[in-house]
Amino acid sequence: MAMGKTPGDSEGSGEDVGFAEINITPLTDIFLVLLIIFMVTSSVIVQQAPGGAQTGLKVNLPKGGTTDVTARATDLSVAVLADGRFVLGGNVVSEDELKRAFAKAQEENPDTVVIVQADEGVPHGTVVQVMELAKSVGLGQLAIGVRDSR
Repeated sequence: MAMGKTPGDSEGSGEDVGFAEINITPLTDIFLVLLIIFMVTSSVIVQQAPGGAQTGLKVNLPKGGTTDVTARATDLSVAVLADGRFVLGGNVVSEDELKRAFAKAQEENPDTVVIVQADEGVPHGTVVQVMELAKSVGLGQLAIGVRDSR
């Protein structure tokens, strides 16, 4: 190779020298295989955790059925309306009245089940607030009323 000539310049020399090119096709294939392996293993990890518990990104809400909770005469059913008001026994009650009703039910029967029937538009925090009121007076058996899925 003569001085001042580029490797691709073959004028005057008997050698045909070309640029060395890097073939990235095998590299791309390796990255695609690694990506597929990562996607498959991460979806398996999300779907199945130790003990069979659901964790990670996927959230499956339970379907309601008529056999889940059967109301007894001693159970309290509290409805939470879309605007956040509480209804107990067909009457709109305040938070203090609801707490007093829970305390009275706990005195009469400590095994009273509190069934919370919340409108679909009710924030989750309001439902938790009703459950915390029930737990604060000693009622630990709580249920959420759902619509029949059939």
